[in-house]
Amino acid sequence: MFRVTMFPTTIRRGIPPLLIALLIAGTAACSADDQPKVQLGQVRRAPVSEIVEAPATVGARASATLTSPASGTVAKLYVEDGETVEKGQILAKIKSPQAEDQLRQAKSAAKQASKAPAGAPSLSVALPKVRLPASLDREVQRCFDDAKAAARKIEDPTVRARLLAAIDTAQAQQRAQRKALGEVVSGLNRSVGSILSQVTGQIGAGLGGLTASMSQLQAASKTQAKAAVKAARGTVEGLVIKAPFGGVVTLGGGGSPGGGGAASSLSGLLSQLPTGGGSAAAAAAAAPSTGRSGGTIATGVPVSAGDAIVTVTDVSVLTLSADVDETDVLLVSPGTSAHVEFDAVSGGTYQAKVTGVGVTPKEGATGGVSYPVRMRLGSGTYDDGSPAPHPKPGMSAVVRLTVRESPDAVAVPASAIVSSGRESVIWVVRAGRAERRVVKLGAQGDAEVEVLSGVSVGDQIVVRGADTVRQGQAVP
Repeated sequence: MFRVTMFPTTIRRGIPPLLIALLIAGTAACSADDQPKVQLGQVRRAPVSEIVEAPATVGARASATLTSPASGTVAKLYVEDGETVEKGQILAKIKSPQAEDQLRQAKSAAKQASKAPAGAPSLSVALPKVRLPASLDREVQRCFDDAKAAARKIEDPTVRARLLAAIDTAQAQQRAQRKALGEVVSGLNRSVGSILSQVTGQIGAGLGGLTASMSQLQAASKTQAKAAVKAARGTVEGLVIKAPFGGVVTLGGGGSPGGGGAASSLSGLLSQLPTGGGSAAAAAAAAPSTGRSGGTIATGVPVSAGDAIVTVTDVSVLTLSADVDETDVLLVSPGTSAHVEFDAVSGGTYQAKVTGVGVTPKEGATGGVSYPVRMRLGSGTYDDGSPAPHPKPGMSAVVRLTVRESPDAVAVPASAIVSSGRESVIWVVRAGRAERRVVKLGAQGDAEVEVLSGVSVGDQIVVRGADTVRQGQAVP
């Protein structure tokens, strides 16, 4: 922002007023000479490229920091800093008696969980039925037979007949009473049987539910024990650290976010095992994890769960991550080409191509917003055409993205464009007079700008001092 200060004019004594007038006129003439003069040019065809510039950082195809899965010591290192390794190659071995002890406990717990529990007790309830003794019927019948035999021995026929009739009547009554008593006994047995059946069914249902619950508990215990064994075995197997992919190794490395998570999970599983060896599991859960990401890594050095042992970086393919301003990012798309320059490689220029445009905004230092643009870095050359060296991950760079390119554009100098609100204007000169033209722009380079409509090749235009021209103004 410019501030203009107006100084008051002081007329000194002894200076003629005419001289003052001449001085003011001379100053006005000098100011008129300092104003920019209008310069003319022509619309022509030329290649125009629009470039977006952004800072970037080199990244690797992949990087993995391998950590110790348990507390222990470095038993052996098989690699050194900067060494190139292949996928699956053994890098280091960790000795951890604690992890091996946890595996033994997990196996013991799994063995106990696999044993079948005692089955639920079976219910067998039976009550004897109420029965009338058969001997009683035989004894009563014998008594009636003896009475009839004695009555038949009486000589008086009248008395004999009366006695036999009385005995028959008594026998008939006994039979009726015997039948009624039998029905009572049968009804009693039926009632007892019905009640017993209901009670047995209810108890049996309860025992069945108990049996099902015990089976489910046993299955859950087996599953938990197997998971604990799997986790403990994975920890022990992880004590032999192997390269997940080929690359260059760095001892220690940049750390691993959330280190020690696997160990914590294992400790949690072991702490829940139904065994008496819970003290070791509790000690594992309580053991602090330093999560050390730096420091010296050598044979015999003690390490904790989560400590970084070695970092493998795959540099077979280098990438670039650029922060493109929000005003330009919509012009960038996958496949956009770029030229890259590194401070570390003076005079070298590299090729790159956009592989993806991020959508997560990032606030810049000046308050603006930028978006991440990922590129694949190609080869580079020096100004003399000789090959440039491969940069290393982490190096800073400047990328120039060619967002729009027109090899045979209707082009005008950038100084010929005048912005008027949302319109872009060019002053065309016809018959010595300025004529205002609203134009549509295409690719916008630093020196040349593509015009899509509004002017034609060969038109005479104002290329300098265009912001001072007015409609119909005479232009020399």
